[in-house]
Amino acid sequence: METYAADVLISGAGPTGLMLAGELRLAGVSTIVLERRAEPVQQSRALGFSARAIEEFDQRGLLPRFGELETIPIGHFGGLPIDFGVIEGGSYGARGIPQSRTEAILAEWATGLGAELRRQHELIGLTTDELGVTAEVRTPHGTRRLRARYLVGCDGSRSTVRELSGIEFLGTDAVIEMWLADVRGVKLRPRFSGERVPGGMVMVLPAGPDVFRVGVYERTTGPRHSDQPPSFAEVADAFERLTGEDIHHAEPLWVSWFTDSSKQAGSYRNDRVFLAGDAVHVHLPIGAQGMSGGIGDAVNLGWKLAAAIHGHAAPRLLDSYHAERQPVGARVITNTLAQRILYLSGEEIEPVRELFTELLEFPAVQRHLAGMVTGQDIRYDYGYSAGQEDPHPLLGRRLRNQEFIIPGTSKGSLYQLLQSGRMVLLNLAWDKNIQDAAEPWQQLVDVVKPTVPGPCVLAGVDAVLVRPDGYVAWVSSRGGGPVGLTEALAHWYAEPAENSQPALAQQAS
Repeated sequence: METYAADVLISGAGPTGLMLAGELRLAGVSTIVLERRAEPVQQSRALGFSARAIEEFDQRGLLPRFGELETIPIGHFGGLPIDFGVIEGGSYGARGIPQSRTEAILAEWATGLGAELRRQHELIGLTTDELGVTAEVRTPHGTRRLRARYLVGCDGSRSTVRELSGIEFLGTDAVIEMWLADVRGVKLRPRFSGERVPGGMVMVLPAGPDVFRVGVYERTTGPRHSDQPPSFAEVADAFERLTGEDIHHAEPLWVSWFTDSSKQAGSYRNDRVFLAGDAVHVHLPIGAQGMSGGIGDAVNLGWKLAAAIHGHAAPRLLDSYHAERQPVGARVITNTLAQRILYLSGEEIEPVRELFTELLEFPAVQRHLAGMVTGQDIRYDYGYSAGQEDPHPLLGRRLRNQEFIIPGTSKGSLYQLLQSGRMVLLNLAWDKNIQDAAEPWQQLVDVVKPTVPGPCVLAGVDAVLVRPDGYVAWVSSRGGGPVGLTEALAHWYAEPAENSQPALAQQAS
């Protein structure tokens, strides 16, 4: 019998890798996270996450760990203001949460569930065969080989896993470069969404007590194509040229940079190797779409890998990860490139900005752009109609949280039901035929008969099947009963769970 160190190896202990580790552990999958750094990075490029990421954290009961969460009601698209409240539950995301804090919370959650985090462990080689993956890992005690069923590269834009697995990284190289610095000891006027100024753009964000994050972009300065950040003197010089304000006397706490390099992996999967987060898509960091996209990748992939490992995945379940997430990543790249043109171009783009300003007076346009930037308008194409000639508009979409009264349990909302990481069937009509149709999958699906105490996002719906990642997999309405439910369940789970056995790895060091 094959011996594995873990069912899944994850390379990279950033937010994506840690979120995936937690998702896998919820499903009882043994997981090792490999991280080359000895300690967590304390500096943070990201200072928040999107409205959809807020929902995904809420689905796992993680939001209370962040404390009081402040969201941003007014955001922008390419520097043009949008009221993100035009969509229900919409916001420009969570404000003022350093990525380092998000990583710490996710690490505590994942390791608390039993994931193993091995620091100073760097993946340097891998081979695959029909039974698994062998990873060559550099450790403080020499090079080791670890065996697993699957490996996921969450190791950033310069992904070693992507390179070793031979997956192409396609797209465009950097055209612009923006410099960042966290400074103390200077008072600055906040420029939350950035301000276009003659010669470029300037951003100023409060980043802590007496600390500001400044961002500068000079139109005449192209990418340096360097692995090193600019000096603080260079950042301060550019800030003074663009604003007339002198910050040279401030204390620099951190200096960094980013570009608009926009690339996407040609495939999110190569046999038993998967990619997620920045390893599979990079783009201009605008609208908290980078880290949040990685969280979405992890939540999509985790339950599917678990189903495959436990032996009850439908034949094409693992392929659905690429099929669903690749279009999402491509759309983010498109919208961030469009925003770069609107935001950072010179006067030649002013007619386009004026036209966009007119279009944004229409609520439908604001809803479209807000849904795109937040990820709340994602709709997956499952390839089946759930037994309906005209598929229900909820099919394939995220389901917003809903308060319920559920007999015999303390759980009182959809997101509380999703905290176990399992599929949930809400039998709102208390239809016994629906209950019976789901019976063969009872070990995989939580069937709940709730009542709704007030206004409901499911008005007119008799029953709804919700995937572990919060997306609707089947809907029954207008007395439709269980029509299409068996088809939907079989699309994800090839056979009832009682006919399959969990395949947790035997542990090996």
